Amino acid sequence: MKAGLKILIVGTADTKADELLYMKECIEREGATGIIMDVGVLGEPTFAPEIPNTSVAAAAGMRLEEIAALGDENAAMTKMADGAVALTLDLYRKGGVHGVLALGGTMGTDLALDVTAALPLGMPKLIVTTVAYSHLIPPDRLAPDVMMILWAGGLYGLNSICKATLSQAAGAVLGACGTVSLPEAGRPRVAIGGLGKSCLSYMVDLKPELERRGFEPVVFHCTGMGGRAMEALIEQGMFAAVFDFALNEVGAQHFGSVVNAGPTRLEAAGRKGVPQIVAPGASDMIDVQTWASLPAAYEGRPYHAHNRLIASVTSTTSERCELARAIAEKLNSAKAPTAFLLPTKGIHAWDLPGQPLHDPQGHAAYVEAFRVNIKPPVQFDVLNMHINDRAFVDRALEIFDQWVEQGLIKTRS
Repeated sequence: MKAGLKILIVGTADTKADELLYMKECIEREGATGIIMDVGVLGEPTFAPEIPNTSVAAAAGMRLEEIAALGDENAAMTKMADGAVALTLDLYRKGGVHGVLALGGTMGTDLALDVTAALPLGMPKLIVTTVAYSHLIPPDRLAPDVMMILWAGGLYGLNSICKATLSQAAGAVLGACGTVSLPEAGRPRVAIGGLGKSCLSYMVDLKPELERRGFEPVVFHCTGMGGRAMEALIEQGMFAAVFDFALNEVGAQHFGSVVNAGPTRLEAAGRKGVPQIVAPGASDMIDVQTWASLPAAYEGRPYHAHNRLIASVTSTTSERCELARAIAEKLNSAKAPTAFLLPTKGIHAWDLPGQPLHDPQGHAAYVEAFRVNIKPPVQFDVLNMHINDRAFVDRALEIFDQWVEQGLIKTRS
């Protein structure tokens, strides 16, 4: 039984009354309390939600009639999202809710993304949506720990197919509330951007060295969603410093690959004043979906299939020079101590001699483009080594230790 747990259920009660009430029933059958927040605008619900749409509108600074009078469904739902976020955060801060379960098609999902993104890591949050895992959802709107389930057979009324989904969702959020281990204040955390060990292996040496120094390293898999999660948690103030050594997502965004972390990748630390040590690991690769046809623009380029999901092609020399300027622009505007480490002998395992993406001429031009574009006060170190050499980790730690000694990096959480 889940006595004492309170689950906020968010949806449009005028169009999804049966579904919302069914999830509330599933939750309360287990001894928890379901609190329905109505975010609908136009219709009248067939029941009395615990949080009516008039309260949601008021939290957005408007009357419901004023929101309806906007005459535009996108503008109206955006206002309701503002109110839903404000009310949810107020409930959370007062201990009045332990988890959030939101339901919707594209309209409800749009609002749910705002609500869940506003909540901190460890607060269970689940979205039941007809567009789960869709490319319609930009990565920069996803909370780092949001759960999603595809609303199969949903959208209009209950049936045995959609009830299977809704009941799973109710159970999932209850289970999460009962078992979640919240981040605790303890060792100061350090974010590390990386890929798998077969491509970038520096974390093997870096992680234990940071632990020995009393820090908690948190390694992110930078294949689109991982980098987005790292940026979001930097924004939340989770980290004392960042080792951002896998910038392939920056190139992916710049060149239009779907394997990206959004346009603000490599910006949070500089904007929030978090010290960062950066290297262009794997940034000369453009990631593609192995299972999809290779875009015509990439035909004939060196190609490496990592598995049946993700593959990479090399960027051209001119593309690398363009990307170096884009990366430099982000770093040069940082409002925090920033060091840029540039290995001249390669930036991932697959660019070594004999490997499929080996391109020494292209890399030499990339190095030169960084020389031209990285500006003070960014500390710029050109290193005669490969990014996977132990000496690379040693140099990064040397800078890190200097910053700790100078008081630039907090040594207490």
